[in-house]
Amino acid sequence: MNYTENVIVPERTLLVSLDTGEYDAEESLRELWELAKSGGAEPIATMMQKRPSPETATCVGSGMVEEIRNFCENNEIELIIFDRELTPTQIRNLENATDVRVVDRTMLILDIFAQRAQSRAGKVQVEAAQLKYLLPRLTGKGTALSRLGGGIGTRGPGETKLETDRRHIRRRIEALREQLKKIEVGRHETQRRREKDGTVTVALVGYTNAGKSTLMNLLTQAGVLAEDKLFATLDPTARALKLPGGKTVMLIDTVGLVRRLPHHLVEAFRSTLEQAATADIILNVCDASSPEARTHLDVTNEILQSLGCGDRPVIPVLNKWDLVGDADSALHLTGAVRISALKNEGIPALLQAIEDNLPVKPVDVTALLPFAKTGIAAQLRKVGALVSEEYVPEGLLIHARVEPREMALIKPYIVENNSESENV
Repeated sequence: MNYTENVIVPERTLLVSLDTGEYDAEESLRELWELAKSGGAEPIATMMQKRPSPETATCVGSGMVEEIRNFCENNEIELIIFDRELTPTQIRNLENATDVRVVDRTMLILDIFAQRAQSRAGKVQVEAAQLKYLLPRLTGKGTALSRLGGGIGTRGPGETKLETDRRHIRRRIEALREQLKKIEVGRHETQRRREKDGTVTVALVGYTNAGKSTLMNLLTQAGVLAEDKLFATLDPTARALKLPGGKTVMLIDTVGLVRRLPHHLVEAFRSTLEQAATADIILNVCDASSPEARTHLDVTNEILQSLGCGDRPVIPVLNKWDLVGDADSALHLTGAVRISALKNEGIPALLQAIEDNLPVKPVDVTALLPFAKTGIAAQLRKVGALVSEEYVPEGLLIHARVEPREMALIKPYIVENNSESENV
């Protein structure tokens, strides 16, 4: 970005794609356009070349390089983004040929993540991913000079600045790795506490820009940043959500996914994504109005499978359904819930679907608590299990929806079990 009198001016950007038949290049290029805008660039045009494989020196052919150079000259292009990962040699050769700065898809996504990270964990994860990507791409003059030796803690008299940079980056990566280990230990502690407390967790996962943060804000008033940008949310947010039946669950918003997410980021954000893996229920949210909605659902399911979520209930949540007509959509999936988080439509059906998939179904009971045991009602009220209460001459008559732990508390005082199942 350029700064003119403290006003950020987006860089005029050309997007370039090489179609080798590995994936849908046109759809990926459309996604790159949105990524570029989310990163603060101003996409001006796109170019695509079909080749059986990338050119070793410049990724695209020499004729295409000349075409790119001419277009950049005639249109005041300040940045070129390639829709694939480039080698350091390719970047250097392309910049020399076009006299324009060149970045690749991975560098762009890393930059967006760096802009979005707010928490300590998010910032550490992003920096670690950036440095791992940067290390093999350091370039500079004088790399042939050998290290001649030197004192402890200082670089030798013959050592190049580049070698010093590499050593510094490796040390920094190791320090970040240690920080991530501590963060992960903290996350596991939080998870163990939730399990011990019997807290049910529900994870919002899905393609980036599917509306997860809007849904999170609607359900829990969480105040999560909700923008029409890719990767608007990076740091996971957890908030309590009370279901219609009285049960309170923990709703967790996770980082958005994207097709061909760089492995540097999958590795760096694995601990964040694993919050979905440990959830009791997973909501796979997609933008139903997108022509790629089915692909987005599949991409998310593949990543969930790789994280070991195969045994968890996954509810497809088709968001932005107000933009889709039933007759126009092929998204008629078993168990899917159709909602509009923006317009607050379909939410009762979503909450019911969550209740239907709770790991332990609560049981409706009526109990008469002696006056000496009315403290039990306070405990039930605290976990959202108490439906109604009434003082009678014999004590406190309560109606509650309880799970096994609460059942153990009130079992001696039950006067009526309203559930079909007498045994929990």
